[in-house]
Amino acid sequence: MTIFVDDERIAWKGREWCHLVADTLPELHDFAQQLGLRSAWFQDRASYPHYDVTTAVRERALRMGALQADRIQLMACCRKLKAELNATRPLRSR
Repeated sequence: MTIFVDDERIAWKGREWCHLVADTLPELHDFAQQLGLRSAWFQDRASYPHYDVTTAVRERALRMGALQADRIQLMACCRKLKAELNATRPLRSR
C-alpha cells in the first residue's frame, strides 16, 4: 500500500491544506479512515479523487507511513485514481 501527501499548503478558512492520495481507492479510503477522516470529505467530483488534509493531519499521515509526493508523483497517482473511479461509476454520472 502506498499513500502519498503533497506539500501544497493551500490557504483556506484560516488553515493550510494538502492533498492525500493513494495507489488505489480502497487503500486511500482505508488510510483516510485510520486518520479519522470522514468518507464524506472524499473529493470525488474534484479534478482528481483525493482527500484534503490540514498540515497537522499531513504530518500525522507521514508518521503513519505516507510518503511525501512531488507534483509528478501526485498527478500520476491521481490519473490512476480517476480512471479507477470512472470505471466504478455508472455511465450517467460520469
